[in-house]
Amino acid sequence: QLQRRHDLIPNLVESAKAYLSHERNTLTEVMEARNNAVSAQKDAAGDPADGGKIQRLGSAENMLSKALANFYAVAENYPELKANETIQQLMEELSSTENRVSFARQAYNDGVMGYNIFREQFPNNIVAGLFAFKPSSQLELESPEARQAPKIAF
Repeated sequence: QLQRRHDLIPNLVESAKAYLSHERNTLTEVMEARNNAVSAQKDAAGDPADGGKIQRLGSAENMLSKALANFYAVAENYPELKANETIQQLMEELSSTENRVSFARQAYNDGVMGYNIFREQFPNNIVAGLFAFKPSSQLELESPEARQAPKIAF
């Protein structure tokens, strides 16, 4: 779901460039946040047992959510942008993807919690200790606002 989110963002930014030529900072922030999130996702996928990489992924996704919220705020000020069918469709796709990401994050965190509990129970804790099974980190967002899907108002 994160990959889907990351793939939609460049399309949205490219479509909005014509309308927001003087809002380059906002578009640049979104793309930089997206690139950081993609990098963090690849690192975390390479070693999902590393809690630091999972926390970095959560932080990068939080920054991406903030950048997207700024983008939506800027987009609301441009009626011609809001009326553009391509932009509407991309924003709707991104909004549904945000919901999917939220559900996937919850499923991941449920799995991590189950693993950590299983690992701590007897006799599993003996085997976990012998084979160095480490506790895993949950994917958490830093702010409660980031837990909400971005609101798109037309």
